[in-house]
Amino acid sequence: MSDERYMRRALEQARLGADHASPNPMVGCVVVHKGQIIGEGWHRKYGGPHAEVNAIAAVADKSLLPKSRIYVTLEPCSHYGKTPPCADLLISHGVKDVVICNTDPNPLVAGRGIRKLFEAGAMVKVGMLEDEGLELNKRFFTFHSQKRPFILLKWAETADGFIAAANYQQEQISGKLAQRLVHKWRSEEQAIMVGSRTALYDNPRLNTRLWHGQPPLRLVIDKQLLLPPHLHLFDGSQPTVVYTYKQQENRENVYFAQLDEQQPILPQIMQDLYQRNVLSVLVEGGTFLLESLLQANLWDEAMVFKSLHKTLAAGIKAPSMVYGQLKSIQTLGPDQLLHFLRQ
Repeated sequence: MSDERYMRRALEQARLGADHASPNPMVGCVVVHKGQIIGEGWHRKYGGPHAEVNAIAAVADKSLLPKSRIYVTLEPCSHYGKTPPCADLLISHGVKDVVICNTDPNPLVAGRGIRKLFEAGAMVKVGMLEDEGLELNKRFFTFHSQKRPFILLKWAETADGFIAAANYQQEQISGKLAQRLVHKWRSEEQAIMVGSRTALYDNPRLNTRLWHGQPPLRLVIDKQLLLPPHLHLFDGSQPTVVYTYKQQENRENVYFAQLDEQQPILPQIMQDLYQRNVLSVLVEGGTFLLESLLQANLWDEAMVFKSLHKTLAAGIKAPSMVYGQLKSIQTLGPDQLLHFLRQ
């Protein structure tokens, strides 16, 4: 039970890096000596010190480290990246007892950190609260196992199942609490994607103005480059990638990714995002793009706001969720939030 308690504390530490660790995973580390936490830390920011570095730095008496047990939510790295290997750091301090939540799926690590610790004479226990660690870093694990970003779908629909009016006229379907929550989600994902009709008719900014957080990379599909340049997406306020069949020169903060017209578009986009090291994408519409991802099984979770009262009677139908498994329902003011998982 004590191992679980300290690993839960390490997972709590890891979650503190939610807004700034990406594209690295969220990692927490706790140092325990004789039942007392003597140091803890988390990976605060991509490119900065890892959790193990921060936890060890917090230990006032480094002579206690060889007699301490280290709890870390992800296998200590074994390679030189933006920082030196954390496995080497633990070894240099004489650490002999390490409990790990998850092994690292990154091919640059993938068991090498554990092997280094073993070879240095450390006792290593792997798999403590493994499922909780997988859920915490589901974006990171999906990226490495599926070779694509974690895809989160989101839309709002009326009580009678419409996502927009028949003429694509913008309709405010969800309430203010739902709107604010969506901006929070935007701050937690690396990128946000819309199709050309959503870009044209809604003219969204796709930023985090209702929540304090990092605005995501904006993605839009515009196969024939027909979207007008005055749209908010092209204002240069945050990086934007346009997926198109046409060749076009980049401009300030707007980048054009040319796709092969003879090949399916979605796998090409997933491959491009993988190469850009984008771990997660929030897809906000429209219906055609959402349905295409659902049908291609290129999604992981869906968050659907269903109005309890607003109806349209006619219009653009919301996507069908025959593809997903309903995980939860909660009420948010005038809306229900339905959370689906890919089956």
